[in-house]
Amino acid sequence: MPEKLSHLDENGRAQMVDVSAKAATKRVALARGFVRMKSSTVQMIAEGKVPKGDVFAAARVAGIMGAKQTSSLIPLTHPLALTSVAVDLEAKKDGVAIEARAECIERTGVEMESMTAVAVAALTIYDMCKAVDREMMIEGICLVRKEGGKSGTYQRAE
Repeated sequence: MPEKLSHLDENGRAQMVDVSAKAATKRVALARGFVRMKSSTVQMIAEGKVPKGDVFAAARVAGIMGAKQTSSLIPLTHPLALTSVAVDLEAKKDGVAIEARAECIERTGVEMESMTAVAVAALTIYDMCKAVDREMMIEGICLVRKEGGKSGTYQRAE
């Protein structure tokens, strides 16, 4: 028998999950993604030659801002008081690897915040580089690890 989806009420209508009975605990989530691009575009980023400016600085700040806005973007998520959000970017030969870590002390997890941070950082990279590389692709946004809460630790198999 399939597990009951907590975002649906007994009539199958969307609802925000009531977390009032849960204890506030430390929650941590790590997500990753990748922006595939031409090697010449990676080189422009690394050399600071993208016409719109410092791609990594803009993407890092955008990712953090995205995490903070998750409950405004994803309809049934709870607004969380984030205690930390970090976005790391690494130039690879064929693109940019993005990793975002979100933390809070709350009654629900921060998985959506970490994945939103990755998505917004990736979209910012695309926006800043689209004039030189329209073939870029955003790939593989996923939850890598989460800690805390009733379900405990989850680690994605690599």
